[in-house]
Amino acid sequence: MTATTFDDPRLKKLDGFRVEIDEGRERADVVLDRPPFNIISMPQRDQLRLVFETLDENERVRVIVLRAGGEHFSSGGNIKGFMEASPEHVSKLAWNIAAPARCAKPVIAANRGYTFGVGFEISLACDFRLVSETCQYALPEQKLGQIPGSGGSARLQKIVGITRTKDIVMRSRRIPARQALEWGIATDCIPDSALESATDALVDELRAFSPLAQRTAKKLLNDTEDSTLATAIEMEGHCYSRLRQSEDFREGVEAFHAKRPPTFKGR
Repeated sequence: MTATTFDDPRLKKLDGFRVEIDEGRERADVVLDRPPFNIISMPQRDQLRLVFETLDENERVRVIVLRAGGEHFSSGGNIKGFMEASPEHVSKLAWNIAAPARCAKPVIAANRGYTFGVGFEISLACDFRLVSETCQYALPEQKLGQIPGSGGSARLQKIVGITRTKDIVMRSRRIPARQALEWGIATDCIPDSALESATDALVDELRAFSPLAQRTAKKLLNDTEDSTLATAIEMEGHCYSRLRQSEDFREGVEAFHAKRPPTFKGR
């Protein structure tokens, strides 16, 4: 992979992270890089949002990976920064950290070690969470006299329900990797030494599908999360009908009957 630069002047110097693009694998890595705990600063949140929006528009990128250098994904945010930030800035926290969810492309979070606070929240905004056996998830804001402010409790409640969310949030409880998998928070739990290879394999698996179908599936699932069953089924039908007219669907059908791998182009 090679490091990349951005035209946006706000991204000339990235604060606590870097971006690498592997054009051959149509992959971009957003790498938290503030050792040893990869604390996420207030300005960094704005930059992360901008980077995800920029990568979403990059035709060279099919899949985005959010990962970190070192043994910990992130111990959370810069506590002092909360006291110094303006109310207007604080009000944008959840919007910035939701950038992976708004991104039309698949986003994978690769988590190991401490994944606390905003580190957990931005991982919850991703589509897939691969965790090493060293991973621990937590929303420890109660210890500071606060609550999660970047969508963590809301997203978590959708995944594990109100009882388990209260247990995690109100007790600042740490959830180890295996339990995160059992509770449906993690997509898969992997030995620490295999986290990178498992991430590579998932990237390649996702790249084999139609990018148009992938974008449609992600948006449909996100948009219908709070819908009634009838509304969700109707929206699914509309999306299915639109995809039926696509070149990718035609290619998929032809490849299936010819017993060959499809070549999808996202059209």
